[in-house]
Amino acid sequence: MRRGLFLLLFLSYAYFYQAGGWNQNSRFALVRAITNDWSLRIDAYQGNTGDKAFFEGHYYSDKAPGLALMALLVVEPARLVYQAVGGDPETFSGLALLSWLATVFTVGLFTAWAGVVLFDLVQEWGFGTDAALFCALVFGLATPMWFLATIFIGHALSAACLVIAFAAAYGVSAEQTRAPVRPLPWSAHSEQRDRLHGLVVGLGSGWATVTEFPAAVPAVILALWVAASGLRLGRTRATRIVGWMAGSALTCAAVSMVYQYLCFGTPFHIAYSSEQGDFGGMQRGLFGITRPTWSAMSQILFSEYRGLFPLSPLMFIAPVGLWLLWRRGGTVRQASVVAAVIALYYVLFNSSYHYWEGGWSLGPRHLSPALPFLCLGLGPMWHGARRTARSGLLAAAMLSVFISLVAVSTMVQPPANVSRPFRELIWPAFRDGDLALNTQTMVHHAVDASLWRTHEDPKAAFNLGMQVGLTGHTSLLPLLAGWLLCGAWMWRHRANQVGAARAPTADVH
Repeated sequence: MRRGLFLLLFLSYAYFYQAGGWNQNSRFALVRAITNDWSLRIDAYQGNTGDKAFFEGHYYSDKAPGLALMALLVVEPARLVYQAVGGDPETFSGLALLSWLATVFTVGLFTAWAGVVLFDLVQEWGFGTDAALFCALVFGLATPMWFLATIFIGHALSAACLVIAFAAAYGVSAEQTRAPVRPLPWSAHSEQRDRLHGLVVGLGSGWATVTEFPAAVPAVILALWVAASGLRLGRTRATRIVGWMAGSALTCAAVSMVYQYLCFGTPFHIAYSSEQGDFGGMQRGLFGITRPTWSAMSQILFSEYRGLFPLSPLMFIAPVGLWLLWRRGGTVRQASVVAAVIALYYVLFNSSYHYWEGGWSLGPRHLSPALPFLCLGLGPMWHGARRTARSGLLAAAMLSVFISLVAVSTMVQPPANVSRPFRELIWPAFRDGDLALNTQTMVHHAVDASLWRTHEDPKAAFNLGMQVGLTGHTSLLPLLAGWLLCGAWMWRHRANQVGAARAPTADVH
């Protein structure tokens, strides 16, 4: 079941290439600077993006370095192989291939993994396979997480790392009453569990922060939860768990600080301090963060411009599910509180940010790391619902999957001046079979939004069906076929589980 779920999610993310944009071009410019020039300066590529820092005569990516550094593990080997077979990695096609691979095997891979982790957690809490599958599929396909998992930006990767860290932190909490319904995959001998839990919490929360700096607050929340849980296990085990957590988290922090030292001569200079361009709002408060406003909050939750609920209505009722988790008591209650606090933090953070709309975006991308923690509430909702209520939940989920499919097939970063992007741009294009609208490559950006109206430029985005000659809606048929195969695999596994549970136990004479 878990393998089928992972493959279904991973296929859904890998199937689409969204091409360029300011945010992803800034990150990929750092990848190119390191692989091509062995430098952290993006001087040769700064014209590809408006998201850049300028410091002492040189240009740098203004983004946190985590995603770009992780992508090096994919891009450098792929680049060498591409050159070995006679390809030029600096052509449009070469950069498209490398940036697609970089996205698929970082953001896409970890987001699919996070879906499996959510599946494991809901099963661990005793809500059953169906509820766990509902939670994971809504997270992966019925929220904006689907389109964020296809873009070379940091939000989905940061969210996935936090989810993985959250699961390990729950593992420490569950040690207080070690009788899980279904042990987590990494459960082992207590000393090994302690080290592994601490390591995963530290690495997950640490790398989430190195990828997107706002994850520092959830990272602290998870660390406090682990420390409090560890103290109840005794001094020896607490020291071991917290020691491994602190060591791995500090390793991630050291990576960020060394990067900043090499760029700016001090480990404490964040690139946003040297933002290039018309971003005066970054000077307000703490890098643009002041206090929450109802105007921004209503926009990121309810509006057609950037609202979460019009894209994923189930997220509106997901807090009810977190309350149901809280009622379960014990360590699950602790998990529900931590999940709710992290989700609330991201809502408040997004509504406090001067650039709350996220530029060219579909939905509230700064809020997106809250989505997996909200989705945890869907497990108990499904488990406790009657047949009629489940039909309603399923209908809402299917509607959101369709909305996400339309968006990911068409345009996941609509221009900021489109007030109702789904209604005015995305749906009409999909209805007409005009898919993969983005014309921005990794080496240039277009600022004229009319290009998506007239389609004067060649498209840079694509899906894998297009790459084999299919056009329009027919280009989605291979994805649907993959879904059917993965679904059949999971259904067969579920049927085998049900059959094994119902089989009578043979008498032993």
